[in-house]
Amino acid sequence: MLKAGGKVIVIGAGFGGIAVALRMRARGYDVTLLDRLSAIGGRAQVFERGGFRHDAGPTVITAPFLFDELFGLFGEKREDHVEFRSLDPWYRFYFHTGEQFDYRPSVEDTNAEIRRFSPDDVAGYAKLLRTSKAIFEIGFEKLADKPFSKFTTMLAQIPSLLRLQSYYSVAGIVNKYIKHPLLRQAFSIHPLLVGGNPFSTTSIYALIHYLERRWGVFFAMGGTGQLVSALNALLRRVGVKVVLDTDITSINIKDGKAVGATASNGKYYPADRVICNGDPPTVYRQMMPAKHAKGKRLMPDKLTKYSMGLFVLFFGTKKRYDNIAHHTIWMGPRYKELLADIFNRKILADDFSLYLHRPTATDESFAPNGCDSFYVLCPVPNLRASIDWNESGPKLQDRIIKALADTILPDLDKVISDPFYMTPEDFKNDYRSMYGAGFSIAPIFMQSAWFRFHNRDPHIPNLYFAAAGAHPGAGIPGVLCSAKVVESLVDEDEKKQAIAKARVDAL
Repeated sequence: MLKAGGKVIVIGAGFGGIAVALRMRARGYDVTLLDRLSAIGGRAQVFERGGFRHDAGPTVITAPFLFDELFGLFGEKREDHVEFRSLDPWYRFYFHTGEQFDYRPSVEDTNAEIRRFSPDDVAGYAKLLRTSKAIFEIGFEKLADKPFSKFTTMLAQIPSLLRLQSYYSVAGIVNKYIKHPLLRQAFSIHPLLVGGNPFSTTSIYALIHYLERRWGVFFAMGGTGQLVSALNALLRRVGVKVVLDTDITSINIKDGKAVGATASNGKYYPADRVICNGDPPTVYRQMMPAKHAKGKRLMPDKLTKYSMGLFVLFFGTKKRYDNIAHHTIWMGPRYKELLADIFNRKILADDFSLYLHRPTATDESFAPNGCDSFYVLCPVPNLRASIDWNESGPKLQDRIIKALADTILPDLDKVISDPFYMTPEDFKNDYRSMYGAGFSIAPIFMQSAWFRFHNRDPHIPNLYFAAAGAHPGAGIPGVLCSAKVVESLVDEDEKKQAIAKARVDAL
């Protein structure tokens, strides 16, 4: 495609930043990708401890075609560089009752699992999938990669949004069709994957059910870190300049346009277009001149709802737990009440629910021979809560280890190796995430589509956002689609500039 000219800087090298850098390079721009960390990937960093490897960020790959597109921009095939392996089960649920439910790739196998709990819910699950497909066809296929820069765009979709009952929560939609209380939990947890409370997240996110059915759930062999490594090599092959260990402290504005950015070391990076992959609230409050730091949302910050925080525990084990699936959702005794503690009351309860990632179930290279590698994610309140993580962190680690040892990982306390953890404080410090939120602003209706941070600043025409806090939202598919939205806006801008130039030339 290589046709455009000019300089683009991309601030932040998470998946959204990587994707938009590649898309801009394919359009012919001179692209510089900047990140404050020592490796690209954003939250998808890799930790090595005691011979164990851990993916620090996302572990689930869905909508793999979005990665295929990035390699395809340059005539390459993703599968020549990294393998996506399909998982079965997609997720295993362990409930506090001791019962287990496997959410599997085929509808028939999933129905067999449902039937063990509640035969009547098989028909309900079919209805849920039909509803999810209808939402997917609007919310993902028609809207996820389209700009919501104008309120008229939102107004035009109101009939569809009403028809799809977007005023319901995800849990509300699930509970219409599923009656067994444990299955209701299993089928409503998807919003937590993008930072939302299932009981307040707009039902638009129920599309994730069908999205998984449409393309599947995969693991990148070698881990998400291997995927990042393949993308890093692609960036360098096609001429994107990657600058690491560089923290951008200000975006420079002149005559109403972004002209570049300045790093904490004083270095200035000039640009014709500036694209932010960082958390939009952080960009507006910490990197923008005061008169431009309006955030471009209806809600002031004190009324803005942020996603939950994350406590992420990493460890190895000196034995293998071969009966543990690749992905396990470990559900505690409380569900709705626990989520209210996390999102609304903002207290760190004594109980919890957990997501366990055991990559060694699929890829033994993550641990020494005869051992396992684990990542355990525990949703917790963000930093708007009054929690001293120096005191609470070690205690929560001990409670999690004990709970797992008492249930699905017997003797864990005896075989655990090299444990360490991250708290919301680390998300704030390492990723400049506002309030240490794991997924930027929460995906409630009044913070979605036009109500979310726009992909282009309404008053600075060459400042863009390809980020979890911008439309369409968090999660790997969300930020990759956000990069596509930015590309469509740049394409629109280029066409306007070409028309304006033609008019000048005609005079």
